[in-house]
Amino acid sequence: MDTQTDFLIIGSGIAGLMYALKVADSGTVAIVTKKQAVDSNTNLAQGGIASVFDRQDSFDLHIRDTLDAGDGLCNPDVVRQVVVGGPERIRELMAIGVSFNTGAEDPGNDPGTPFDLGREGGHSCNRIVHAHDMTGREVERVLLERARQHRNIRFFENHMAIDLITFSTRIKRGLVTTTHEDRCCGAYVLDRQSRRVKTFGAGITLLATGGAGKVYLYTSNPDIATGDGIAMGYRAGATVANLEFVQFHPTCLYHPAAKNFLISEAVRGEGGRLMDVDGNSFMERYDPRKDLACRDVVARAIDTELKKTGQDSVFLDISHLPSDVVTGRFPNLYEKCLSFGIDMTRAPIPVVPAAHYMCGGVVTDMFGRTDIKRLYAVGETACTGLHGANRLASNSLLEALVYADTAASQAVRDLDGTDKGAFPDIPDWDDVGTTDSDEQIMVAHNWDEIRRLMWNYVGIVRSDKRLARAQRRIDTIQKEIREYYWNFKVSPDLIELRNIATVAEQVIKCATHRKESRGLHYNLGYPEKNDRRWQKDTVIRRQIVG
Repeated sequence: MDTQTDFLIIGSGIAGLMYALKVADSGTVAIVTKKQAVDSNTNLAQGGIASVFDRQDSFDLHIRDTLDAGDGLCNPDVVRQVVVGGPERIRELMAIGVSFNTGAEDPGNDPGTPFDLGREGGHSCNRIVHAHDMTGREVERVLLERARQHRNIRFFENHMAIDLITFSTRIKRGLVTTTHEDRCCGAYVLDRQSRRVKTFGAGITLLATGGAGKVYLYTSNPDIATGDGIAMGYRAGATVANLEFVQFHPTCLYHPAAKNFLISEAVRGEGGRLMDVDGNSFMERYDPRKDLACRDVVARAIDTELKKTGQDSVFLDISHLPSDVVTGRFPNLYEKCLSFGIDMTRAPIPVVPAAHYMCGGVVTDMFGRTDIKRLYAVGETACTGLHGANRLASNSLLEALVYADTAASQAVRDLDGTDKGAFPDIPDWDDVGTTDSDEQIMVAHNWDEIRRLMWNYVGIVRSDKRLARAQRRIDTIQKEIREYYWNFKVSPDLIELRNIATVAEQVIKCATHRKESRGLHYNLGYPEKNDRRWQKDTVIRRQIVG
């Protein structure tokens, strides 16, 4: 065994880092992250963290807005736990050095409100705590700094988790098979520099790898978002659910030189208006809340407009506001757009929808525990019951903070109930009989084909015919990947291909199963919601043999 640790954390975003800081005084911590620790979805989060601080707001209002967005599939107990736990977690971040915009910065703010609270689609009140327009970067900066200073936390950057290890793991050239009575005891991890697969043994393992936006051709996510935690959890036998509910952010910058750059929903919250190519607003035709409708409504509206007009993009216009207001509220957005020749204080921004957030994932209880003992999941990797069929804007960082706290408390209790420091005899990774690949074209071709078929057939608007096409093609691709995987040594690209294929397959299965339109899932053949038959989660568990 290469590394033994009390807590193994796979991922280095807000969920993993906050959890690490909370468990580190109770044991040793290893954080495995496949690039640099700062490379995470958290670091790109612009809008902020939804939490109740305004005197006109209340927990009940935030709960109602979350339930309304979730379209009948939220767990009310989870929603209350997360909403009520929010303010304490925000204060905790401030106490360790996170700098949020305060109410004092705007003389027009309610003097009883400690923050400059923004407003986003689906929210009935101003409740978005933010650090200008780069909230995630500020939170990640402080958490990472604190984690690097802690004597019990060790980072393993440029390390990629391949598969989880359970107590009864049996290895045949890397094949992991488990039963549900097993407990997780670590992971096999590829060192990207040495290309050696290392064995990490752990008392408690946490999946915090973020989402899976790279399953789609167009996404706001960074290149690392390949659904690793969801895929590893599924292969190990953990239950996954609700993967049909993929949130497409309505407004990603449309420019040939721009890659994955999100135009924050806060722009619409501050008065930005969506326009067609002729400068006409159109959201009033789709929802009475107009530009402040929830993301699924806005994304479908834009998709409809693009299909109707044949244009490449629509436009988001905030140029009617004073230029100093725009540059003060959105300094990063302003500079980024300006670098592409777009002055958002004078002209509208071209935008298109892009895959943004997974509302489904590895199923957990209210303490972040999966149905495999000693395996936890937190953040976008997890399906906690908070989001239901659609995530309310800026509830993601909130969920990560609250669940990192509750999961850490439970994990410490779990570890205390074991023979601490005692690890099972875990076999090393076995790649006997494999060779170095001489045909990387298979990886590149299938990677591209998966992302295109998911965008074309399993995107914003779906149909049974499109889903059937996607299923047939993913079956063929999966067969090719499995054959390749067992014949050649693992590589970073192969690991990610295997993961996006696994997640894509489960998204297709979940979407095919749900014969209605609800939240983020819209099927042309079943345009109405059916509470009688489909007000329930879509649950998948891999059948484990042996």
